[in-house]
Amino acid sequence: MTIKLFQKNDAGRSSKRFARSIGGNIFMTALVVFTGVILGLPLLYAVMAAFKPMEEIFVFPPRFFVRNPTTDNFTDLMIMCSNLWVPFSKYLFNSLSVAVVTTFLNVLVCSACAYPLALNHFPGKKAIFNLIVVALMFVPQVTFLPQYVIIAKMGLIDTWPAMVLPSVATSLGVFLMKQFMEQMPVSVIEAARLDGYNEFLIFFKIIMPNVKPAWLTLTIFSFQGIWNNGSVQSVVFSENLRTLPTVMAQISQGGGIARVGVSAAATVFLMLPPIILFVLLQSKVVETMAFAALKE
Repeated sequence: MTIKLFQKNDAGRSSKRFARSIGGNIFMTALVVFTGVILGLPLLYAVMAAFKPMEEIFVFPPRFFVRNPTTDNFTDLMIMCSNLWVPFSKYLFNSLSVAVVTTFLNVLVCSACAYPLALNHFPGKKAIFNLIVVALMFVPQVTFLPQYVIIAKMGLIDTWPAMVLPSVATSLGVFLMKQFMEQMPVSVIEAARLDGYNEFLIFFKIIMPNVKPAWLTLTIFSFQGIWNNGSVQSVVFSENLRTLPTVMAQISQGGGIARVGVSAAATVFLMLPPIILFVLLQSKVVETMAFAALKE
């Protein structure tokens, strides 16, 4: 039972588009292009640095573009990875398995928590949501010590679940899903209950299909954060359980300034999975953000 709740009003959007003056369109286009260029410069510079030879990396004044591109940095990185005590494929498998499983659980748990907050009424609902909003103000580093203590008390230090459990539920994920779920008419939920649907069927057959843009957006945010999360290594000491970002940091930083080029190549290599995922799902991000701040 999938109901299309969010339809685009093409006529309304067209009228708004033509109501703006030509000068306004030019200004908005220029502003968007300028903002995109500013935001894309760090990414472009990282790619340029990865192809710079050693003599161009330390030239003064620094050059943004590379003049004599080379792939030696990537070659050196692959040679170092092939000489690791643990196979490179093992580190890659650890990173992908942790990122994929944790992202899946994060989307599922955050969506399940957001459902009653958005569409049900119970005592303490407002207080719980206010607590989640307050939690958004704290950086993740604040929770590192409490997480370590809890994981140690559970006896999970140096285990695979220790890398997954701390990121299963996030305040940002619950907030994003709740804001989007609130757009669904309560009458649809009530009609489903009259048809004999229990809460689990309503959640999986009605709620989740209609909030697909929201959980796709959360998938992007969650995967990116978990893929680049180096804090998991504070609870893992076995070399067989280490993830790729930690190993790349050890390789690139272990040789000092002599490995600056290798470090740039490692940075580009680690950027690829989140970028690929974003390119595949980015069309849903704008739609989610358009609804996230709206109320019925």
